[in-house]
Amino acid sequence: MNNKRASKTPSAPVHERRATQQRVNQRRVTQSRATEPRVAKSKVAKPRATEPRVTKSKVAKPRAARSHQSSMPLLLALVFLAMLIGAAWWHMLPLAIVGLYLLLSLCTFIAYAFDKSAARKGRWRTKESTLHLMSLLGGWPGALFAQHLLRHKSVKAAFRQLFWLTVVTNLALLGYGIQTGFMDRLI
Repeated sequence: MNNKRASKTPSAPVHERRATQQRVNQRRVTQSRATEPRVAKSKVAKPRATEPRVTKSKVAKPRAARSHQSSMPLLLALVFLAMLIGAAWWHMLPLAIVGLYLLLSLCTFIAYAFDKSAARKGRWRTKESTLHLMSLLGGWPGALFAQHLLRHKSVKAAFRQLFWLTVVTNLALLGYGIQTGFMDRLI
């Protein structure tokens, strides 16, 4: 019986497998950026470096390059809030609506902050449906600020898509309320 170790490709001769492995190792060396030592135990059982081994490492990127976020959503939220305040100033919109948007935005920002804190500490989290409901009711400017400043809920694509749907729905309902005069009767 043959005592050789079984390989993944038993039909290939040993020298071909070694050549393939050497090519793979060479690619790893050329693609890497940092070195990590191979560790062996010395006679006194202390770890020591025998030879450096080149590996791929994660290099910290600048904060702006890491986020893949633009500041456009923040600008949208600021312009929206400025337009709301302007509409209230010119008596086109009840002042209570502006106050409601500002209050809901603050509450939504705080909810995102609590959820971020709970995520870091491994505690009970805020439901995504709760965050979406707060955005739908008018807290989406605060949610945008939280996503950008706290870097929370800003990567998950399904959450972001539903979030933007709540923003569009809220803006459509606000526009409908202004157009039909419902906002004036509401407050």
